[in-house]
Amino acid sequence: MSFRCSTSRNDIFFSTNWTESLLLNSIQCAINEDIICELISFLCVREVPSYKTLIRRSMADTTAPVAQTADQKTGGRSFGGRPQQRGGPQRGGQRGAPQRGGRSGPSTQAWVPVTKLGRLVEAGKIKSIHEIYLFSLPIKEFQIIDKFLNLKDEVMKIVPVQKQTRAGQRTRFKAFVVVGDHNGHVGLGVKCAKEVATAISGAIVNAKLSVIPVRRGYWGNKIGAPHTVPTKVTGKCGSVAVRLVPAPRGTGIVAARVPKKLLQYAGIEDVYTSSRGKTRTMGNFVMATFFAITKSYAFLTPDLWKAVALTQTPYQAHSAFLAEKKN
Repeated sequence: MSFRCSTSRNDIFFSTNWTESLLLNSIQCAINEDIICELISFLCVREVPSYKTLIRRSMADTTAPVAQTADQKTGGRSFGGRPQQRGGPQRGGQRGAPQRGGRSGPSTQAWVPVTKLGRLVEAGKIKSIHEIYLFSLPIKEFQIIDKFLNLKDEVMKIVPVQKQTRAGQRTRFKAFVVVGDHNGHVGLGVKCAKEVATAISGAIVNAKLSVIPVRRGYWGNKIGAPHTVPTKVTGKCGSVAVRLVPAPRGTGIVAARVPKKLLQYAGIEDVYTSSRGKTRTMGNFVMATFFAITKSYAFLTPDLWKAVALTQTPYQAHSAFLAEKKN
């Protein structure tokens, strides 16, 4: 079997596409390789692919393509921008009650402070948490709170939340945690994670970082220890608004279950409450109550008008220690 062709490109009888298809058909029909090599040697067109290239193309055409999944196309990431774990929630998400994977708080490893405030607390330069609140120093490490306060925590609610992505619904769990010492300090933390245990531990950390001092006062005569809120305060979150009203001693906490739990952790014994809005949304309900409690120090009553001597901040007072510690 022989083929004729001139050395001039204008005299070539075979087009590039026709020659390529002919060679592919010849390869698939298992024609002798010597004949194919002879054909390629006579062709002078540069656009004709090499023999090895045609072999690879033939093998690729005969192999059936495998359909890629959405995770393979996106490199293991959903279109929402977050990586998907193998065996995670598929289309439709995980419905029903959350799978509680146990309750684990913050890690109990040895604390190595990374902030200036943390180094001062660890070295004992700051004796009380009220020094931190006096100068409004930001607290970035929850171990600082654990150093001064003996807090108790309680999970208020765990609710599954979903995000619709092009690959399907991604289900995560949102946890609300309240911490307090029943003596004028309370905090609220919210965390969303793929696992319930991770959400709870993260919410506990956030709650400790958001611990605030609660100002308590009297309803009438200043007899005994403070037992109620000093003034009327209001907090709002979403459509929910919560109002706290001072109450006489022995009244107790007149409130619903959600704000009552938060007020107990704050150390308030007697108070009237009033709420309006969609209080069924527990997240907004507890947040509105927390915002109302934070305003207890916002209103300056005449007993707080006393002149206070200005002192140096802990950073200024212990600047030499911080410089040595850094070096």
